[in-house]
Amino acid sequence: MANDTLQILISRWREDPNGTFQTWFLWEERLKNFRSIHRGLQQVVSEMQSGSFGNVYKGSSLEVVVKSVAEQRQIFKGADHAFLWKPKLRIPDIYESRENQLAFAQFLDTCTCCSTEKQVLAAIRRLDEHRIKGVGPAAANLLYFLHPTIIPPFNTAIVKGYNRIAGASVKLGSWEEFLAMREGILRMNNDHRELLSNDLGAIGGFLFDIGAGRYAPPPLEDDAAARSAWEHDLASVRALSVKESKDLQTAREGDRTHTEVQGWLRDLGKALGFDVWVAANDRGRPCGAGKLSDGCLPELPPAVGSVDGGDSIRLIDILWLVAGTEEVAAAFEVEHSTSIYSGIIRLLDLAMGVSNAIGPHMFLVAPDAREEEVRAQLLRPAFRDVRKLPVRFLPYGVLEQHRESMARFGTGLKPLEAVARVLN
Repeated sequence: MANDTLQILISRWREDPNGTFQTWFLWEERLKNFRSIHRGLQQVVSEMQSGSFGNVYKGSSLEVVVKSVAEQRQIFKGADHAFLWKPKLRIPDIYESRENQLAFAQFLDTCTCCSTEKQVLAAIRRLDEHRIKGVGPAAANLLYFLHPTIIPPFNTAIVKGYNRIAGASVKLGSWEEFLAMREGILRMNNDHRELLSNDLGAIGGFLFDIGAGRYAPPPLEDDAAARSAWEHDLASVRALSVKESKDLQTAREGDRTHTEVQGWLRDLGKALGFDVWVAANDRGRPCGAGKLSDGCLPELPPAVGSVDGGDSIRLIDILWLVAGTEEVAAAFEVEHSTSIYSGIIRLLDLAMGVSNAIGPHMFLVAPDAREEEVRAQLLRPAFRDVRKLPVRFLPYGVLEQHRESMARFGTGLKPLEAVARVLN
């Protein structure tokens, strides 16, 4: 396939407002999951190695991590299917076989701790030697969030997209086939680096859209008529469907609502006399007449930002600090429509990593209708440590109704304590 036709296709994909580049790869919330998934996998490893993981997927720490992956937009939908226990097939065999569970834990442990391509590939090959039934390249989706410049995302659509672009015949379910495809993806990514990224999520998203049928691949042969027909089909993709437009609009409205609530918490914190920190990847978002980070701390103090887990703490939606100090007074995770898993893990990182964070108030801020969902999630065995923390539920409706009076007449955290609901 000529590089120029592929260049045309990648350029068109980048411009497509409903393609994965615009809707997922550039989605600011995407980056928040990297640290929380890393932290969640460390917990999985700890439980498997100590023998406390058990033999059930539902409600486990592994389900928490995999759900966080699966609830990313389009590209990872269905990522949890490979990890669901299928009793008739006895797969994946990491729940009932202690030996296999330990081998899987060793694989995850190596990949969470290592930093080089050589180490990651060696861990994959060691896992493959165990021939664990039902544990195949679907696990690469976990590795992508640990090493996005080394391991690409993986699913059926991505494999189909790669085969169509490269004229290959990669099969599902084999680590050997996955590693061969990875080499081809790296070459393709290197050839078109100026339109893609060091982060292999970009080319993964591109191949996903090809495999899902959003675009026809360029003709493999240098045939003028075939190329002309392909370019005509490519142009037709610009005619976006009504459903796509509505789905994208709904997603973007969710992003705006999330930012709006962060703005409420920012302004309330400042009015109550706190220094305010806005999540590092949200600071440049438009809010009101300016940016979300206007009037907020430019950096977290070392006692908060430089601790183990500091990268995760920087991504907590809003932090209130006692003015002029390094003491965290309150932490807020806004959960508009996405999973609450990653937000809870970030609050855990704060509680476990910062010595003066033993007593900060922690709030899960969400639409009123999500209260029962939040309570149900906190009852999961994987979140038993969270139930020891002072976590409260703060509904949007209560915050919107009382924020102005709290800002005008309140002091400290007493106004929030009065309206938030205890979860544990």
